[in-house]
Amino acid sequence: MSQRHIAALDRVLELVVLLNFDMTGYLRKEGLTTSRTAVLWELDQRGPSTQRVLAEARGVSARTITGLVDGLESTGFVTREPHPGDRRATLVTPTARGTDILATMRREQGEFAALLFGDMPEGRFEGLVAGLDDLLERLRAAGLTVHAADEAADAGAATSAEHVPGRASGQASVPAGEPAAGVAPAGVAGEVRS
Repeated sequence: MSQRHIAALDRVLELVVLLNFDMTGYLRKEGLTTSRTAVLWELDQRGPSTQRVLAEARGVSARTITGLVDGLESTGFVTREPHPGDRRATLVTPTARGTDILATMRREQGEFAALLFGDMPEGRFEGLVAGLDDLLERLRAAGLTVHAADEAADAGAATSAEHVPGRASGQASVPAGEPAAGVAPAGVAGEVRS
């Protein structure tokens, strides 16, 4: 491995540490974790959903999603309501507090994206996005996925592979997610904790 590759990795790691530190601090102040926020984003995209649907969408176990929904319910971000078409199921539904925080994060994501990329020359921006796509593809090919991160969190291990909202350097929060999966609007990497 060349020294320039190591220097590039050092920069990527510094970026991850800075964004993760600020994002998790922001979420903590709001009474959230990155895993719980990912569930909120899922509800934002799908609307009220059963825990089974949420577990499948997030690629996690029933036990993991139950713990995440328990945490969201106890902090006032969601409610569990009877499913109108299935007496055995309940629907997880965002509360006003849940929808308010999502709206705030979405707005702040746009502000933070403008701060980072607004005046970046188009060619440089496209190169950055292409490079990030290459890195993400390599990590996924090596078996690092956001779903594995959720399961690791369930097992009590803190990881750095989840894509969710956050804040950076006291600036706007950064909702993030897998663009193809629609977990949340485009964004950055963070950590998983339930």
